[in-house]
Amino acid sequence: MENSSSGVAETAETQVTGVGAGDAGVSAGARDAGVDVPHAAGESVAEAPARTPARRRNRRGEGAKLREEIVDAATAILDEEGDERLVTLRSVARRIGIAAPSIYPHFPDQPSIMMAVVRREFEALAGQLREARDREVDPRERLVAICLAYLEVARAHPGRYRTMFGGLWMPDLDTGSITAEELMSLGNEPLEVLVVALEACVEAGQATSDDLFADAVALWMGLHGLAHQRSVTRAFPWPDDIELRIIGALAHLTGTGDGTGSAAPQPVTPQPVTP
Repeated sequence: MENSSSGVAETAETQVTGVGAGDAGVSAGARDAGVDVPHAAGESVAEAPARTPARRRNRRGEGAKLREEIVDAATAILDEEGDERLVTLRSVARRIGIAAPSIYPHFPDQPSIMMAVVRREFEALAGQLREARDREVDPRERLVAICLAYLEVARAHPGRYRTMFGGLWMPDLDTGSITAEELMSLGNEPLEVLVVALEACVEAGQATSDDLFADAVALWMGLHGLAHQRSVTRAFPWPDDIELRIIGALAHLTGTGDGTGSAAPQPVTPQPVTP
């Protein structure tokens, strides 16, 4: 046991030194980042609080696997706690069973981990919207199905959804590890699904939009507002057809009670969102 503790201490010392520890001890920056290190100069790693048993080291070429495990762990913590502030380097490392410095080759800081979580969630959102679209045939019903699927994603995963649209994890874009260009590109896929669906409605004579991009953005913002309000409001006199009212108005759909087209779109039952 003594030899084992000594080996752990030597390994951890090497890892911490690699991220900027000085000769006298570990930097305050390492502590703030959530690195599991001794709490006082001179304290041995063997005396530090016990951590989750170390996982088996990935074989050569399996670095991508650890990266995915880091993102999976961060997502799981977010789902369980509902608070992005609890997704730290330390909590993620503990969940996986690695030392926190092992994260640095894959992610330089906590915001970069959250960015990976958010990017994956936007990709999943686009997939959910496409699945909902493909279950319908009529262009207007396809658009309605897309919008209802969006609202269902927000309802099913509130912690993830809040984090997707910013929050405490968002870094200073001037000095942080994430660029404005990266943030701007996050919603491209879901937005494209909306734009194409709205275009199909216009071509079918079911919508009068004359600016597909602007109206798709407006529709997204309307859905986002409804999703957010539902998540924070305990009681509100919602109209039974509030979703269709928002979709019809912002997408400029015809046949929504104004006598300009066919009957208004009927509600489409949203499909459950898979984890």
